[in-house]
Amino acid sequence: MFMGEFEHSIDAKGRIIIPSKFREDLGEKFYVTIGLDGCLFAYPQKEWEAFSDEIRKLPGTKEARQMQRTFFGKATACEVDKQGRILIPAVLREAGGLEKDIVFVGVLNKIEIWSKERFEGSNDIDNMDAIAEHVSQFGIRF
Repeated sequence: MFMGEFEHSIDAKGRIIIPSKFREDLGEKFYVTIGLDGCLFAYPQKEWEAFSDEIRKLPGTKEARQMQRTFFGKATACEVDKQGRILIPAVLREAGGLEKDIVFVGVLNKIEIWSKERFEGSNDIDNMDAIAEHVSQFGIRF
């Protein structure tokens, strides 16, 4: 399970250092794709396969096809180099707004990769009580 937040920066060639705490759980080969809320998602092989299986089950609607194109058309397989870095392709850097400062957030079965600016603008901790109230309808107890 992934958890925690780590800050790094992206270099001029589009490479980012994967936090050492996440490297082992990501494995030798993992996948990065468009995420939600303006970030990127990084999935270990096993979780990527499970995610792919779920997406395959979607009906053949226009929205489902769009989701498949977005998540899989822009996805890339990654392997960490000897310095602990991966190359984020330009299309993903642009989609995630990754320019300089990066925040990695462990979220259960995946890692979110954020531009620091977007991350700080999207996490409204002051609103957590209202969010908790809303999700409690799904049986979540805090």
